[in-house]
Amino acid sequence: MSVAVVLFTSDLRVHDQPVLRAALDGAEQVVPLFVRDPGIAAAGFDAPNRRAFLADCLASLDTALRERGGRLVIRSGDPVEQVCRVVRESGAEQVHVAGGVSRYAGRREERLRTELTAAGAALTVHDAVITAAAPGQIAPAGKDHFAVFTPYFRRWEETGPRAVTAAPRSVRVPRIGGEPLPARDAVEGVSPGLAEGGEEVARKRLAAWLAGGIESYEDRHDDLAGDATSRLSPYLHFGCLSPAELVHRARRRRDAGAAAFVRQLAWRDFHHQVLAARPASAWSDYRSRGDHWRTDEKEISAWREGRTGFPVVDAAMRQLSYEGWMHNRGRLLVASFLTKTLYADWRVGARHFLDLLVDGDLANNQLNWQWSAGTGTDTRPNRVLNPLTQARRFDPRGDYVRLWVPELAGVAGAAVHQPWLLDGRERARLDYPDPIVDLAEGRDRFLRARDPD
Repeated sequence: MSVAVVLFTSDLRVHDQPVLRAALDGAEQVVPLFVRDPGIAAAGFDAPNRRAFLADCLASLDTALRERGGRLVIRSGDPVEQVCRVVRESGAEQVHVAGGVSRYAGRREERLRTELTAAGAALTVHDAVITAAAPGQIAPAGKDHFAVFTPYFRRWEETGPRAVTAAPRSVRVPRIGGEPLPARDAVEGVSPGLAEGGEEVARKRLAAWLAGGIESYEDRHDDLAGDATSRLSPYLHFGCLSPAELVHRARRRRDAGAAAFVRQLAWRDFHHQVLAARPASAWSDYRSRGDHWRTDEKEISAWREGRTGFPVVDAAMRQLSYEGWMHNRGRLLVASFLTKTLYADWRVGARHFLDLLVDGDLANNQLNWQWSAGTGTDTRPNRVLNPLTQARRFDPRGDYVRLWVPELAGVAGAAVHQPWLLDGRERARLDYPDPIVDLAEGRDRFLRARDPD
């Protein structure tokens, strides 16, 4: 009886799952395998929030497979060694995996191909599983990737995502041993407001989003207090949802909100194709600006803790700490504040985000940080987002600040964004710090320090 192995990575779903579909089409039995890789922890990517969310995702995937007569096989150890072991135990001749874009994923694929060939098994790497368009599918003539989003987006829209595949009706798994599923409750240090993970939850969120919130997305996606974004990014990161399916379903609506949402999915693909072509950009400047970053640990600690004295910055950082997630507009303004107002290295901020973000995706996190720092793909690398201007525009009533900075909950009117303007007695009652930097001085320092374009 023919057997194939499906190595699940960042594609923890059964709906629109080309990797699983190909394995089922080519073999009578399939081993759905997930390997708990200690290399992820050693590299500092096994953060508590993502580990807890992952436990939910694996449990949901196992349930979906059991509903179809199968189950998820869990192993721990080096993924290449564990895949080869499963191949030997099951007699599998084929291994299927979704293609990744990181340097780590590339090396894993190379090792798998070498070891499986020696073992007499074949490896098939499937593109356009964790993205709507395969990273190398869209490129300008004579180059390996697009460095600017707008021309990439035009080509991306013309190309369109692949067709969506149906979820399998049955999955037959051979007799093979595995480990118990990891438990969310066993993970320590999880953010109190962390969302529940898994494909079942993801699809319910998607259905609700398409039925309601997406319609106003274009007008309200930057509304900090309105919380009018999809919040689907964690489910995309773990592959509980297919980005190709999201594009197809959103486009059926044919309204401005859906078009704006699809554009954000294209940004996700854009960053993945940049990282695939330039893996070093995960930790090195994509475009060096000759920066001489400052290292002021007191200022950096204040930023991490949400105690900078700028309420909208602090609100966003506290949301991150509590939920393991942050509103996208908040991400932009806290990144600009750290890298340009404080002039601290973008890698410091990217590392902190990866320590907490449940959707801590290497491509999107690192390249968004570089975009904000001006070392990435931004065509205006020296732009500085003023937190006061941002607050007045995207949190005009101060509701977002009052939610996440309870010290300022009783401050009325516009003063909530500038509590240092309150009179002495009222200000003294607030357990809230003075600004750690003068905005104008910080901006001028950044512009003086950065080499001209």
